[in-house]
Formats: sequence, structure tokens, C-alpha cells
Amino acid sequence: MTVVWINGAFGAGKTTTARELIELIPHSTLFDPEVIGGSLTHLLPPKHLAEVGDYQDLPIWRRLVVDTAAAMLAELGGTLVVPMTLLRQEYRDEIFGGLAARRIPVRHLLLAPAETILRARIAGREVPPDPPDGEIRVRQWSYDHIEPYHAALASWLTADAHLVDTSALTPYETAVRIAAALGGGEFTPCDIVQTPEPTAETLAAGVLLFDERDRVLLVDPTYKPGWEFPGGVVERGEAPARAGMREVAEETGIRMGEVPRLLVVDWERPVPPGYGGLRLLFDGGRLTSDEASGVLLPGPELRAWRFATEQEAANMLPPVRYERLRWALRARERGTALYLEAGVPVG
Repeated sequence: MTVVWINGAFGAGKTTTARELIELIPHSTLFDPEVIGGSLTHLLPPKHLAEVGDYQDLPIWRRLVVDTAAAMLAELGGTLVVPMTLLRQEYRDEIFGGLAARRIPVRHLLLAPAETILRARIAGREVPPDPPDGEIRVRQWSYDHIEPYHAALASWLTADAHLVDTSALTPYETAVRIAAALGGGEFTPCDIVQTPEPTAETLAAGVLLFDERDRVLLVDPTYKPGWEFPGGVVERGEAPARAGMREVAEETGIRMGEVPRLLVVDWERPVPPGYGGLRLLFDGGRLTSDEASGVLLPGPELRAWRFATEQEAANMLPPVRYERLRWALRARERGTALYLEAGVPVG
């Protein structure tokens, strides 16, 4: 089972190419995530929908895209061809990471016609006549997203996806080229970490590392939204503190010489589809400037790292994770350890 994700600017011909492609690839099925977006207008309150300008900004849309793709492949097998524009790297990471967690490889393709041709295609595309101003709005939407497309192209998209220049190709010719390249193994799966989703409560250990200004080291995982502390799930038969040390070495290249001191034990409430569990944070101490400059990221697993003040971390971490950090810093100041439930001290 595999996913062929066809990316590109609005108006690049993704859906038309995808329809041609499923006729060329045996045992393949078309999945258009716009169907999910359309369904959400019937599922979510209008006020909630009005708060976002694009349904891709809704976490439920991204989650349902992953769940639906996985369910379709479980039902049908074969290849799922997905025509969908993804211009925000964090959304790509979340969706592709969710698929990778289900052991579903993704081949990420980018249709890239010249801008003059793209604009001509937008001007000539068929749009639904209802509502009355639909043609103007759909075309303007496509024009407005040309600039964000170029920004993604310059920052991450070209390096991430296999580029297919469609300037001189019809959708059928594009599909033929893609099918041949897929059959020849030219388009390799996207390189993203495969972290299986938990099936029960988990025990995880994180380690706080500080620079000489007492800012805390945070990392940005590619497989889930939001920043995080270095760390991960404790493996069966592994001591939690040792698990934190192992994860720090794997994620940053920093090898800790001493077992870190416990700061907080936090019970994370299960929030479906998550299971929650115990989250431990340890004090890994201060890094020298030389140690900090030697931080290395493993590539597919982490996108970035930085040192952040407590105030900066409030805007980077999800709320429960930030509360865990906040109380861990208080415990560090007091030289004690705290027990939390859902980020709140108990006892």
C-alpha cells in the first residue's frame, strides 16, 4: 500500500492529472481531500468554520485526511492517488507523519508549470456557476495563492517533493510520465520518521537542557504539530531517566555523562484519539557554548531546534506541554520534584 500525493499550486492540474493517473496505475484509487473539507461544512458549527480562512487550518481536517486515507487503503489496498495543495510545511509534516505512523509510505510529487502557463490555466479553468460570484471567487483564490506557493517553493517544497515540470505537458502526458517514473522506482518515498501511534497509555521521558542564559532547548518534530522537549517513549524494560538520555543522544547528538535529576511527573489526560499516560521531565543541566553549538538533528525526525525563554516557550508549546515546562522550571528553582495531573500540581 502506498500514497502518491500530487502537490502544486491551485490550477496546476493536480486533479485532472490524478484522474488520468489512476487509469494507468493498476489497483489505484483517487482520494480528493476536498471532500473532507466539504463535509466539515455540515459537521461543524458555522461560527467555528468562520474563524478560519482555510479548512486546512482545522486540525480535524488534517486528522480526517490521514484517517480516511488509511481506512481506504485498508479497505482497497493498492495505491491511493491524492491531489491536494499543501503549502505549509507543518501541515505536510503532520499529515505525512500520520501516514508514516501507520506504515504507509508517501511519494510526494510537485506539478510545477511555468507561472505564465499557470495563470493561463487559472483563467481558463471551469468553475461551478453557483453561487453567482463563484467563478470570480475561485479564480481569485487561485491567484491569491500563487505567492504563498512561490514562498513554499523557495523555502522547503522543492527539496521535499519530486518536481515534475508540466509546462509543455497535457494532464495525460503528465500522468504517463509519472506512471513510468513510479514503475521505474524513480520517485522514492518521502523521508519522514515512522513513529507508531500508541494503542494504550504510554510512559515518556523528556530532558530539559539549558544554555548559559538558562534558556531551555526545544525541538520541532516533523511527525507531530508543536514544539517539544528532547525525549520520547520509554521502551519496555528501560529506566525512564536512561530513556531520556538515549533520546537526547539520538535527537541532538549530545551524550549526557550523568543521570539527570527528576523535576516533574505529569499524568496526561487521555483525549481521544490519544491515550495519554505518564510524562516525566528531567533536568539535564546547562550546556556550554561549545556543546550547544554542536547540537545535531537527525534529519527526518526533527525539523529545527532552538533555545527559548519561558515566555517564548509559551507561544511555542501546546498548553499542557507548556504547563509541564512551567512547573518543571519552578521545581528546578526549588531543588525539588513535583507531581502533576494534566499540568496542575497535586498534593
